Amino acid sequence: MGWFRALGSAPDEDQDQGPFAASIPRARDGRTAGAGLVLDSDTVLTCAHVVNDALGRALFDSRPPGPDELDVVLRGPRGSERYPARVAHWIAPRHKAGGAVHEGDDEWHGDLAVLRVDAPPGSTFPPPRRIAMSADQRVTVRHGSGHGATFAELTVKSLEGPVGYLDGAATGMAVGPGYSGGPLWHRQSRAVVGLMTAYFMPPHDPDTGKPLPYSPQQLVRRSWAIPWQHVEAELRPLGVLDAEEPGPVDPEDPAFTLLTEAIERALLSAIERGDCARRLARACGVGHGGEVLPPTVEEFAAFLLTHPRALAALVELLRRDNPEEADHVLTAGRLHRVPRLLSPREYARLHQLLRGIDKAVLGRFAEAVRAALPLAAAFPGGETLDALIDHLETLTGDGRSDDGEPRVPALLRVMEYVSVLCPGPQRAGLRIWSDGVAVRLAIPRSALAERRSDAQEWARVMRTRSARVRVLVQVTRADPGRHRLRIWCDEGAGLRQVSTDTSAAYSGSQAARELLRVLETLDPAAVDEQRPLVEVLVDRTSLNLPVDEWEGAGPDEIVPGVLGVEFPLVVHCPELLRRHERFLPDWRRRWSRLDSGATLVFSDASLSTNEIYAELMRKLDAVRVSVDVPAGLRDAVVQVCLAVGVPVVVWDRGRDTDSHVVKQMAEVATRELPDGVRSYRANTMLHPLDYPGRPVLAWADADRTVPRLHLTEPQESA
Repeated sequence: MGWFRALGSAPDEDQDQGPFAASIPRARDGRTAGAGLVLDSDTVLTCAHVVNDALGRALFDSRPPGPDELDVVLRGPRGSERYPARVAHWIAPRHKAGGAVHEGDDEWHGDLAVLRVDAPPGSTFPPPRRIAMSADQRVTVRHGSGHGATFAELTVKSLEGPVGYLDGAATGMAVGPGYSGGPLWHRQSRAVVGLMTAYFMPPHDPDTGKPLPYSPQQLVRRSWAIPWQHVEAELRPLGVLDAEEPGPVDPEDPAFTLLTEAIERALLSAIERGDCARRLARACGVGHGGEVLPPTVEEFAAFLLTHPRALAALVELLRRDNPEEADHVLTAGRLHRVPRLLSPREYARLHQLLRGIDKAVLGRFAEAVRAALPLAAAFPGGETLDALIDHLETLTGDGRSDDGEPRVPALLRVMEYVSVLCPGPQRAGLRIWSDGVAVRLAIPRSALAERRSDAQEWARVMRTRSARVRVLVQVTRADPGRHRLRIWCDEGAGLRQVSTDTSAAYSGSQAARELLRVLETLDPAAVDEQRPLVEVLVDRTSLNLPVDEWEGAGPDEIVPGVLGVEFPLVVHCPELLRRHERFLPDWRRRWSRLDSGATLVFSDASLSTNEIYAELMRKLDAVRVSVDVPAGLRDAVVQVCLAVGVPVVVWDRGRDTDSHVVKQMAEVATRELPDGVRSYRANTMLHPLDYPGRPVLAWADADRTVPRLHLTEPQESA
């Protein structure tokens, strides 16, 4: 153990895993939903179904909770304290064979959630070692409440892939509700070997639902857990565990060498070095070697390269009195992968500010990221706000500052774009925060001011394009001529599901009536300026489904109620868009240039799909494609366009070539196409000989969300 060390020490090992386990209470009644394993003072690992229970959601709901908060109780050197937390990484429960998990299922996969806890450094004891689970290990787990009498003694009987089966002792406490998410403590190794997940119940009478009379043949006290080796396999791709385990510092590392030199220059005496080291330890929430001896220069430098926020904290301490050496420390530390952008204080303050921002604004965070960083590589797909911020910390600056001047980091630029979406007080708080970080990094005020001006211009443009109200409908085929629907509304505050029975099958006219019923319930004020956009979510085999032609008129109706005539109706195929995720950055980049990007027309029936693909790769600025070739080739071309991220594709499902639709829509601006196609459909009803086409418009808006559940488990009800 070096001079910098974990704050405090855990209680005696005889108390098993208690100090390392967090309690997660339910919001609705305060009772315990489950437990969690403390990975750091601000990070807890638990089961996803525990989070669902704590938030009052269906136990196996696979949707990420978004910015919803729950409480976590940590037991540390200062006793038990409750803090708010959010989901940073979400691995939903999934059936062993794929698909949804339902009440009554015995086993499932996934089911992990990493929580970001708003707790100050030093709120917990040091996290425990974690080792692989193996057969015959004797382990202990406690109820999520942490009460001393709740420990259950278990033995690992068998490992079957991602599941470990455990049998409980014949006497003592049995695993039951509230144990899920609890760390399994192997006393002999003094390490955690897995996470408790579920237990098997005695059989019930199929008629009454009551437990059957006891029989020696019944399964007794068996439960199952996620072995630590499988937890690692699920979390390692997310980078969660890499940050916790940086490993030893290589003395030959250039960053280490330069840091030792910078520390020697900045802190000339042992007294200065000791005073600065103690202040740094307090800022990072770690203990230290005492008030007498300072750390060696090598220990000091090694700490900066193993604690992810120590480098930023030291620069914060040096910036005012020794700015030149602060720059040297910062430059040296940037050569290593471990140091993060923000200091502990800056990081905590950012999350405090974000907690005060409306959910509607946070729902546009990804939109702000794409606007602020249009040329950046792909971001973690469908990730949470915390995970996105963690990723943004790793990105370099925007490359637009003058020679020799520090560049504005990606995270600061994004926060400028987020701030312009906020009301005055919240905007001021975020800007004050950005100003403080910029000062610590010695970023010129003019550079940050330029990015702030960019954000204000973006906000002005966005205000002129008010977000259109949308109704999204997932249409899946049922029996011949019938379809199942799932419907969401998006009136500006995020998606809300409005369909209740996702098992019913509708004819085209019945489906149209159901959609018209939903459209009539929209807030009149929200749709005052533009008719709502109907976005039909389909799979790749249903791109030509004539939803726009479905009529919803009943026997006594006065008007026919044709969906595509009354409302701008577009199709969207997330299946194709997500089929090759390497094209997602291209899709976002193309969409960001919707008003200035190129338009391509494919009308040569001799072209192969490979040639189409090559042309799309050559014209990465193409935002819109019109397809006018025979039906067989047409459908293949459309799918290639959508798969490589072209956001807007127009074709005529009714004609093979020389399409009237393609010619007419060529005169319509790309952003106006939904209304242009609706107008064409109305003209078809009025003048069918003059407007003979049957237009289809594929429309993939990178700034608006699509229900994630549609992309993962379409058969599950929300």
